[in-house]
Amino acid sequence: MEWKASHILVKDAELAERIYERVKKGESFDSLARQYSTCPSKSKGGDLGWFGEGQMVAPFENAVRRMSTGSISKPVRTQFGYHIIKKTGAR
Repeated sequence: MEWKASHILVKDAELAERIYERVKKGESFDSLARQYSTCPSKSKGGDLGWFGEGQMVAPFENAVRRMSTGSISKPVRTQFGYHIIKKTGAR
Protein backbone atom coordinates (compact mmCIF):
# COMPACT_ATOMS: atom_id res chain seq x y z
CA MET A 1 0.00 0.00 0.00
CA GLU A 2 1.17 3.52 -0.78
CA TRP A 3 -0.24 6.84 0.33
CA LYS A 4 0.10 10.43 -0.83
CA ALA A 5 -0.05 13.24 1.70
CA SER A 6 0.83 16.83 2.44
CA HIS A 7 1.70 18.15 5.87
CA ILE A 8 2.41 21.26 7.88
CA LEU A 9 5.18 20.66 10.43
CA VAL A 10 5.68 22.99 13.39
CA LYS A 11 7.54 22.66 16.70
CA ASP A 12 4.84 24.09 18.97
CA ALA A 13 1.61 22.24 19.95
CA GLU A 14 -0.38 25.46 20.40
CA LEU A 15 0.65 26.77 16.98
CA ALA A 16 -0.30 23.41 15.45
CA GLU A 17 -3.77 23.64 17.02
CA ARG A 18 -4.24 27.21 15.73
CA ILE A 19 -3.21 26.20 12.20
CA TYR A 20 -5.47 23.13 12.35
CA GLU A 21 -8.44 25.34 13.29
CA ARG A 22 -7.68 27.70 10.40
CA VAL A 23 -7.56 24.80 7.92
CA LYS A 24 -10.84 23.40 9.27
CA LYS A 25 -12.45 26.83 8.76
CA GLY A 26 -11.50 26.69 5.08
CA GLU A 27 -8.15 28.45 4.79
CA SER A 28 -5.84 27.06 2.12
CA PHE A 29 -3.75 24.13 3.39
CA ASP A 30 -1.18 24.92 0.69
CA SER A 31 -0.70 28.56 1.73
CA LEU A 32 -0.60 27.75 5.45
CA ALA A 33 2.06 25.10 4.75
CA ARG A 34 4.12 27.60 2.77
CA GLN A 35 3.80 30.15 5.57
CA TYR A 36 4.31 28.04 8.71
CA SER A 37 5.86 24.63 7.98
CA THR A 38 9.45 23.99 9.03
CA CYS A 39 9.79 21.08 6.55
CA PRO A 40 11.52 21.64 3.18
CA SER A 41 8.26 20.39 1.59
CA LYS A 42 6.75 23.78 2.45
CA SER A 43 7.92 25.09 -0.93
CA LYS A 44 5.49 22.58 -2.50
CA GLY A 45 2.63 23.43 -0.16
CA GLY A 46 3.62 20.58 2.13
CA ASP A 47 3.33 17.88 -0.57
CA LEU A 48 5.33 14.78 0.41
CA GLY A 49 4.43 12.78 -2.69
CA TRP A 50 3.86 9.01 -2.59
CA PHE A 51 5.35 6.87 0.17
CA GLY A 52 5.03 3.27 1.25
CA GLU A 53 5.01 1.37 4.50
CA GLY A 54 8.00 2.07 6.72
CA GLN A 55 9.08 5.25 4.89
CA MET A 56 7.64 7.65 7.45
CA VAL A 57 7.93 7.61 11.25
CA ALA A 58 5.33 5.33 12.85
CA PRO A 59 2.97 7.98 14.35
CA PHE A 60 2.77 9.76 10.98
CA GLU A 61 2.23 6.56 8.98
CA ASN A 62 -0.37 5.26 11.45
CA ALA A 63 -2.33 8.52 11.19
CA VAL A 64 -2.27 8.46 7.37
CA ARG A 65 -3.28 4.79 7.32
CA ARG A 66 -6.46 5.56 9.37
CA MET A 67 -7.43 8.68 7.42
CA SER A 68 -9.77 8.80 4.44
CA THR A 69 -8.54 10.48 1.26
CA GLY A 70 -9.18 14.22 1.36
CA SER A 71 -9.33 14.40 5.15
CA ILE A 72 -7.13 16.49 7.45
CA SER A 73 -5.76 15.21 10.75
CA LYS A 74 -5.64 16.88 14.11
CA PRO A 75 -1.99 17.58 15.02
CA VAL A 76 0.08 14.38 15.21
CA ARG A 77 3.18 14.44 17.43
CA THR A 78 6.44 12.85 16.28
CA GLN A 79 10.08 13.40 17.20
CA PHE A 80 10.14 16.14 14.52
CA GLY A 81 7.30 18.18 16.00
CA TYR A 82 3.57 18.43 15.26
CA HIS A 83 2.16 17.53 11.85
CA ILE A 84 -1.18 18.56 10.42
CA ILE A 85 -1.65 15.97 7.68
CA LYS A 86 -3.81 16.09 4.57
CA LYS A 87 -4.20 12.68 2.90
CA THR A 88 -4.42 13.18 -0.84
CA GLY A 89 -4.29 9.61 -2.16
CA ALA A 90 -3.93 5.86 -1.62
CA ARG A 91 -3.06 3.04 -3.99
